[in-house]
Amino acid sequence: MPERDPAEYTAEQLKAIDDYNHSGTRTIERKPFKPWLMMAGLMGVVIVLGGFAWLIGYLVEPYL
Repeated sequence: MPERDPAEYTAEQLKAIDDYNHSGTRTIERKPFKPWLMMAGLMGVVIVLGGFAWLIGYLVEPYL
């Protein structure tokens, strides 16, 4: 959706828009992103799923 030209608004409307944009109602405080924690979680999931796959293969192999 293209932006509208600011000339289409009155000064009062522009002030209301500016007040809303700077009010902080749309801001969320977030913890800093920790990529190493995400990688550790991803590796944990891969290891657990790999372990399940190995276990299933180990238990099913005698029946093949």
